[in-house]
Amino acid sequence: MTALLRAEILSKRFGGLQAVADVSLDVAAGEICSVIGPNGAGKTTLFNMISGVLRPSGGRIVFDGSDLSTISPWRFAAIGIGRTFQNLALFKHGTVVENILTGSHTHLRSNVLHAVLYFGRTRREEIEARQRIEHIIEFLEIEHIRDAVVGTLSYGQQKRVELARALACEPKLLLLDEMVSGMNQEETEDIARFVLDIRDELGITVLMIEHEMRIVMDISDRVHVLNFGRKIAEGTPAEVRQNPTVAEAYLGGHRPAAQTRVNA
Repeated sequence: MTALLRAEILSKRFGGLQAVADVSLDVAAGEICSVIGPNGAGKTTLFNMISGVLRPSGGRIVFDGSDLSTISPWRFAAIGIGRTFQNLALFKHGTVVENILTGSHTHLRSNVLHAVLYFGRTRREEIEARQRIEHIIEFLEIEHIRDAVVGTLSYGQQKRVELARALACEPKLLLLDEMVSGMNQEETEDIARFVLDIRDELGITVLMIEHEMRIVMDISDRVHVLNFGRKIAEGTPAEVRQNPTVAEAYLGGHRPAAQTRVNA
């Protein structure tokens, strides 16, 4: 399968602290791929580099054939990289529909005059955007809260709204940062089902950070394991489950002398 995303010997330093060191990984088009590891392993730092929040200290990231170092971070969503965050980043005073609409903004092409007068392209683009959003609302089964103010919703419902907003930017690659954290069993199973449907029905490649190992092992095609900022294993869920190095990392093995642990 063709690699949609390729990270090559990626590194990130914060002063004297090495958060990510020489990590390479491929995510093939059509895969559900997971990045796992103990707290402080460098997972979120890796995601922040892939999504443009941070610039790498070394190495490079190639997405859909383009070197991301040549692209402004604010354009990452426009070229097809969508993301959710571990800590919710929603407009709490806005409605569900209003929050999801913000995800479509990157694809709007109207100029200022059209926007002020609200005719021609502006009108067509908003109609098209709202049609896409209604499809996403139906897809994620949140029709009953579409007009609710986000701040009044439960945590699990807000997580779905953030997922809907990420889908509204029409990504080729969707980065999910601990989507099921803080959810109950039913909500967790719903999200796992949606992730599979996002890949199978919408054709979107998924890369996720997840601590819920049952979800990782059930729905991932490939798993990459980080520890102390370095990749220590990769493979199918079955291969990773049987890897003694992974078990040692999770059970608290000795810290490698050449590596520096930081929270990430």
